[in-house]
Amino acid sequence: MEFRSGFVTIIGRPNVGKSTLMNKIIGEKIAIISDKPQTTRNKIQCVYTQENYQIIFLDTPGIHRPKHRLGQYMVRVAKDALQEVDVILFIVDDSSSIGPGDKYIIEQLEGIGTPVILVINKIDKMNQQSLDELYDKYEETGLFKNIIAVSALEGANLDNLINLIVNYLPEGPKYFPGHMITDQPERLIVAELIREKILHYTEQEIPHGVAVEINVMAKRPNKDIVDISATIYCEKKSHKGIIIGKNGRKLKGIGKSARKDIEKLLGSKIYLELWVKVKENWRDKDSMLRDLGYE
Repeated sequence: MEFRSGFVTIIGRPNVGKSTLMNKIIGEKIAIISDKPQTTRNKIQCVYTQENYQIIFLDTPGIHRPKHRLGQYMVRVAKDALQEVDVILFIVDDSSSIGPGDKYIIEQLEGIGTPVILVINKIDKMNQQSLDELYDKYEETGLFKNIIAVSALEGANLDNLINLIVNYLPEGPKYFPGHMITDQPERLIVAELIREKILHYTEQEIPHGVAVEINVMAKRPNKDIVDISATIYCEKKSHKGIIIGKNGRKLKGIGKSARKDIEKLLGSKIYLELWVKVKENWRDKDSMLRDLGYE
């Protein structure tokens, strides 16, 4: 029986469920999930291997009109991915119309030879009539090889989506060992898990200008404990106060919640130290972006 393998990029407006979809398929929490837009900043490569195929997923930042240098970097990563893959998954959500953000992405897809599958996500929030109307609107563009509706949150119809993807993959090798689910360094995933908890705990109080740098990550000799020290960067002194919270309660909550996910990821106990520093306008500073791995 032939073995198929290939690369699939997941694109879409910020906050349509790209990371949720990928995490559900892989079965592990690799890409962070938040209700804030533009959560994913790096191209996360995940690997899904079965007996007859291997799919390498690239979860790229949401394509949007950038407002700062970090935004420019994120959009460049997403656009570059369109040229590197065998299949493009364009994710949209339950919005009743094709908005400006989706139209902007459709413009980027015109003239690209790579097969594009449109994935309508969040069908758990839609009735059949709304779904049919949205399906017809996208079908009129003539850009898509297939259109499929799923619920990434509930896992609905994901098996059919996988089958569609495999149909477009060429015969090829197993690029990664079967047990491997990502090529990303553990330090990067740990930093992203911490950032996810910051976004969750600060709700609408902190804008997107938060980054996390892992300073120390080392296993204690002869002990099943990993020591991790991380610095949280924010853009304003007022943001620092919000992240720390009254009597340090919010920072403790962020650390406790992050520790649970990190221990699950690493399979060992961890001791986590978090520090908060102000770096004004870091998203527009090339040196800072390079230090944090964005350039």
